[in-house]
Amino acid sequence: MSEKKQTGARARVQRFGSFLSGMIMPNIGAFIAWGIITALFIPDGYIPNEDLAEMVGPMITYLLPLLIGFTGGRLVHGLRGGVVGATATMGVIVGADIPMFLGAMLIGPLGGLAIKWVDKLFEGKIKSGFEMLINNFSAGIVGAILAIVGYYIIGPIMSGLTNILGSAVEALVNAGLLPLVNIFIEPAKVLFLNNAINHGILSPIAVDQTQELGKSILFLLETNPGPGLGILLAFSIFGKGISRQTAPGAAIIHFFGGIHEIYFPYILSKPSLILAAIAGGVTGTTTFVAFGVGLTATPSPGSIVALMPLTARGDHLGVIAGVLLATLASFIVASLILKFSKNDEEENLNEATAKMEEMKGKKSSVSGQLNSQQEEQKEEANEEVSDRDTDVVPSVDRSNVDKIIFACDAGMGSSAMGASLLKNKFKKAGIQIDVTNMAINDLPSDVDIVITHKDLTERAIQRVPNAHHISVDNFLNSPKYDELVNELKSE
Repeated sequence: MSEKKQTGARARVQRFGSFLSGMIMPNIGAFIAWGIITALFIPDGYIPNEDLAEMVGPMITYLLPLLIGFTGGRLVHGLRGGVVGATATMGVIVGADIPMFLGAMLIGPLGGLAIKWVDKLFEGKIKSGFEMLINNFSAGIVGAILAIVGYYIIGPIMSGLTNILGSAVEALVNAGLLPLVNIFIEPAKVLFLNNAINHGILSPIAVDQTQELGKSILFLLETNPGPGLGILLAFSIFGKGISRQTAPGAAIIHFFGGIHEIYFPYILSKPSLILAAIAGGVTGTTTFVAFGVGLTATPSPGSIVALMPLTARGDHLGVIAGVLLATLASFIVASLILKFSKNDEEENLNEATAKMEEMKGKKSSVSGQLNSQQEEQKEEANEEVSDRDTDVVPSVDRSNVDKIIFACDAGMGSSAMGASLLKNKFKKAGIQIDVTNMAINDLPSDVDIVITHKDLTERAIQRVPNAHHISVDNFLNSPKYDELVNELKSE
């Protein structure tokens, strides 16, 4: 299979995974609120309160699935899609006897798609003065029909599927095989599917378990910061050049800031390091299983600071042990790989550091050292940048540029760092152009320039093909920023 076909397939997988996580991530605050209330007020909580505990059931049964259904419909067809998606979700909620997260993730987008088709059907055919009547009743009729379908068909089917998945997880735990899941999770994370795995697959099942047990180990499978921390610590000792200097700062951001993507480029620069990540993941999950621990809600981001407050009562020792042993296992394997690796891969490590810096920003403890070598890194970036990165910034007409957006998978960590840097460059150059950041799936059609990491550019082009796209290897040190500033300033 050609490289182009592989890239296209990866983009499609990433796009699907991003869509799944896109229904959960905007609602993480509600999930955390539910997790805090659960951890505090249920009978086994920190401060049991029978009255306040009454919120736990309605939130997990109604609030969270409705939010997911609304968000899924909104992703497909804006607010109208969201309203129909939420209405349809009510059907699967009432038609099942368990929290309908998977059902909401299915029928929410289906509701958005259905009303989108109906709107296209009536487009240009509604007589003046009847727009509101047709729009309101079409949405209401579609929502009512889908709610009935959800009650009789989708709800029971998804309820059965959820029970099967839950039983499968329980069987894996009882057989001691749950740690093997990390063999698939860790490589998938490095391919930028971490959000899809955590928020699109694990969290819905884990929330259902939490309702029954008060906690779930599934919240810990992808979010454990131990495997990444061990790899970064190994680079701190056995790395070479800039990689060794910057790894400690990256470790701080990863462990305390929870930005796991910060260690992915290190693995991509030396693929054999995926074995270290797998070793850490398997070890951590084995420890969690041995201690029988779990969290009450999904920690987002996957920081040790987020893990501790959401850890079930009495499970803190086991969670800490799992994180530490995962760190130790990945550190040992990564150290062996780095210590006995060839020296001719130093350039790959430099490129990995540049990619890592896109996630780090001002919080990095090594930014001062990095700045002293910035000119050298820019020269290397010019040589190592991809063909698309080399030719992607032709002459830009400033009169046609009103909006520049940094886009990444989740629209937070890396894109926020890049947008902040370009804003500062524009401010110094006296350029008054709006610069912001968001998820690729949320890119508006009126954006003028889109800046993405080269692994995500294909998806961005598919989303907004008429925009001017800039693809970079390195969000914080790319020479394309200065070229863009000079082009806009010269206008």
